[in-house]
Amino acid sequence: MTDLEAELRRAVRGEVGFDVMARALTTMDASNYRRVPLGVVAPRDADDVAAVLAVCRERGVPVVARGGGTSIAGQATGTGVVLDFTRHMNRLLAVDPEAGTAVVQPGLVLDRLQEAAAPHGLRFGPDPSTHSRCTLGGMIGNNSCGSHSVAWGTTADSVRELDVVTARGERLRLGRGWAGAPAGLRALVEGELALLRTGYPELPRRISGYALDALLPEKGADVARSFCGSEGTLGVLTEAVVRLVEAPRARALAVLGYADESAAAEAAAGLLPYRPLTVEGMAADLVPAASAGLPRGGAWLFVEAGGGSPDEARARAEAIVRAADVLDSLVVTDPAGQRALWRIREDASGTATRTPDGTEAWPGWEDCAVPPARLGAYLRDFRGLLTSHGLRGTPYGHFGDGCIHVRIDFDLLTGAGVARFRRFSEELAELVVAHGGSLSGEHGDGQARAELLPRMYGPELVALFERAKAVWDPDDLLNPGMLVRPAPLDANLRFAVLPREPVDVAFGYPADGGDFSAAVRRCVGVAKCRTTSASGTSVMCPSFRATGAEEHSTRGRARLLHEMLAGEVITDGWRSTEVRDALDLCLSCKGCRSDCPVEVDMATYKAEFLHHHYAGRRRPAAHYSMGWLPLWLRWVTRTRTAGLVNALASVGPMAALAKRLGGIAPERELPRIAPETFSRWWRRRSVEEARRMMAEWRESGGPPGARQPHDTGDPDGPDAPDGATDNADDADDTDTDDLPPVVALWPDTFTEHFAPEVGMAALRVLEAAGLVVMQTPWTKWKAEAGQTPDGETWGYSANPLTSRGARVCCGLTYLSTGQLDRARTVLRRTLDLLDPFLDPRLGESVPAFVVLEPSCAAALRTDLPELLHDDPRAARLAASVVTFAEALERYAPDWNPPALDRPVTGQTHCHQHAVLGDAPDRRLREAAGLTGELTGGCCGLAGNFGFEKGHFEVSAACAEERLLPAVREAPEGTVVLADGFSCRTQLAQLAGVRARHLAQVLAEGLD
Repeated sequence: MTDLEAELRRAVRGEVGFDVMARALTTMDASNYRRVPLGVVAPRDADDVAAVLAVCRERGVPVVARGGGTSIAGQATGTGVVLDFTRHMNRLLAVDPEAGTAVVQPGLVLDRLQEAAAPHGLRFGPDPSTHSRCTLGGMIGNNSCGSHSVAWGTTADSVRELDVVTARGERLRLGRGWAGAPAGLRALVEGELALLRTGYPELPRRISGYALDALLPEKGADVARSFCGSEGTLGVLTEAVVRLVEAPRARALAVLGYADESAAAEAAAGLLPYRPLTVEGMAADLVPAASAGLPRGGAWLFVEAGGGSPDEARARAEAIVRAADVLDSLVVTDPAGQRALWRIREDASGTATRTPDGTEAWPGWEDCAVPPARLGAYLRDFRGLLTSHGLRGTPYGHFGDGCIHVRIDFDLLTGAGVARFRRFSEELAELVVAHGGSLSGEHGDGQARAELLPRMYGPELVALFERAKAVWDPDDLLNPGMLVRPAPLDANLRFAVLPREPVDVAFGYPADGGDFSAAVRRCVGVAKCRTTSASGTSVMCPSFRATGAEEHSTRGRARLLHEMLAGEVITDGWRSTEVRDALDLCLSCKGCRSDCPVEVDMATYKAEFLHHHYAGRRRPAAHYSMGWLPLWLRWVTRTRTAGLVNALASVGPMAALAKRLGGIAPERELPRIAPETFSRWWRRRSVEEARRMMAEWRESGGPPGARQPHDTGDPDGPDAPDGATDNADDADDTDTDDLPPVVALWPDTFTEHFAPEVGMAALRVLEAAGLVVMQTPWTKWKAEAGQTPDGETWGYSANPLTSRGARVCCGLTYLSTGQLDRARTVLRRTLDLLDPFLDPRLGESVPAFVVLEPSCAAALRTDLPELLHDDPRAARLAASVVTFAEALERYAPDWNPPALDRPVTGQTHCHQHAVLGDAPDRRLREAAGLTGELTGGCCGLAGNFGFEKGHFEVSAACAEERLLPAVREAPEGTVVLADGFSCRTQLAQLAGVRARHLAQVLAEGLD
């Protein structure tokens, strides 16, 4: 423990972290920059803040205030002590509806303020796209704006009073009329009135530099306003009184389509007289191909209108449409439809980090602003500058305010690329100034732009900024290197520490060129994973919402992996205990794969890490007990000891011993193994049907030339003698166009051994829909000479000594525990078993494999081709995997399910949401009259996760977030749906509720 750490621990009541994990988590924000701090302090109150400043001042250690860590210019990183306000100083202290104000602490997330103000018909005006995780302190520090700034201005327009602690410990209450001004500030300003009146450009989004012009007498000498945008360099905010605005009772969203972004930009300023709430622009480059509902065009303006009623809001939106010269338009009044469209715009900050061809793109010139009337001309010049440097970027943003966001495909990994980054930055600064603009229109200057402020303001005004900083912070203690006396814009780049050669890994990472470092670089710090409550169908990131700890967010884990690769803070590489502990609470829900705008896949990264971490070492007991679950269950089936195992599991001491040895949480009940597997039941059913058919044929004499039914044998060991071959078919004249569709039902481990009733129900429904359902082969087929055009036919190899253990398996349990060598073996065996069905000569005739367990289907769709990226059969099998609902929709489109007419509740499986998609399920439920929406989030059990020792509390907290409340609040008679075995188990064990697979509900309806 260092002397500084010891002294801080004595001085403050909040947490002090100088350990590897605390430092590694705060090396970066959402910018291109990285600075390693000495430690992190989470103050509990203003006294703690003052104590930290006193200790650091005495030792000359810099202090950086940090909110949500979503700053894009580097101002939330530092080399000294980082103050984390999100842990304790995150409360809403008061809301005064009559005065229209709220009192907040700096760590309060904006959405929490909006939720508290909404019942009073109020809201906070500025709303950045990061509203679900950015903090009020960070917004004040950066003078944030958001999409509604054309109506309600910037954060500075919404600030009334600020409580601040200066670097020298003085506590000030900032306000108008010089209230709270530190000694010397008024004299400084009054001596430079002429410069302050002429040195600032007039535009709505001027965020760069210090707002010293707010101290002019004609502007009320507003010290609080002038403090906004100072990026933590003048004082440390501890409390704020902010203004709230009246929220419109109704809103309508007009989406205006234009030929290109220049046309949209030139039209934006002309819409301002209609007093819209937003005028946001984006081009087609940033719209996901799957997004639907936008009008025709190559670029769009999102123009929101408010009103006292829906009709009034729609009328105003339609007036805007009539005034706009558009290719096409759309007016949306439905709140859900508006949210879906806004989500496209808000996700652009992450989507823009990849160009359409997948190349990485980075911030750095993220938010320049020009007068709105000059936006079209500026964009044309900007595009020209990009082209001259051989760069690409897709502008989007606040067209009504002339503020443009853009991520550019800078090469920040090589010396030549960094040099081009600098040249481009210097030339773009000149271009912005030539158009009368501001280098920053929203996110602040930080390290990215502060070096170039003299080009915007001139040396005289920049020198005044330095003098103002000296008045507030004479020791240069607070966030040095930002705004004044800045570090070079090409120093401290976070990519410089990463390895230059690809890391040897198991997965293929096809979207990242096979480079694990590139996969980790995907996380740019947008921090959508840090939302404190799940909304809609979103999943990411359940462990963060349960714990509130940065290391349990997707961003936190990605940061730790980044530092692991860098090797400076985390020095033990794949053996790192810090990375292991952070990944331990990752549920592998894959929610980040879909909900993260840049599609970080932490479940895959976790499996990769565990694979290397435990290479050549003993693993946790749970990896053997639950990771090898398919193997243990097959032995139980072969020895026919399911009854014995269940009996022993029901005896308290025996169950406790088994759980202890297996690394299973003592709070958990062990699931009961089915006395008969699904495959054995299916075989028995097939034999009974065959016998019945034979009896009918004997009575009727049998159909002429009919082949006698053949017993296909026990799936755990075919009955045919060694070497016997059952040819696939005899040549005949059957018209194959009249044959019903054939699908194969996948015997996943959970359906096979724990819930065969799900498989039975699915089989019944699929057959009722007119499909021919075959069992997925369990033995290896081989080619023989035959009469087919290609000279061969297929049959199964039925040697019971060599094929008894052969089983198709998705490898899920091995994947989730990072046993990738074993997973590879299992998946290769699966491909070998299915080889004839994956022959490329079959073309589109490869059968569809219906997988009932969503997590198994997701593993086959994504993990299989990414792990066995060198085997073309993997991609073919992945492409042939369908869910239960997809099978019915694709192969029985004319089938009408039974009319059930009942409400449903439950949860969309997280893997279904993240990988498979649930649109076919929703359409199937609607066709069956199953009304109601399933919740988002995660059940918290997540396969082996919730069963592992030490995970029960987090597992239960995840379930309590959305799933359990939804089930408890459902009216009597509501059907509880849960397609995943884990989800059904969690509901049974925590709520005593029996949930069912959709196939079971439909099968019951067939009666």
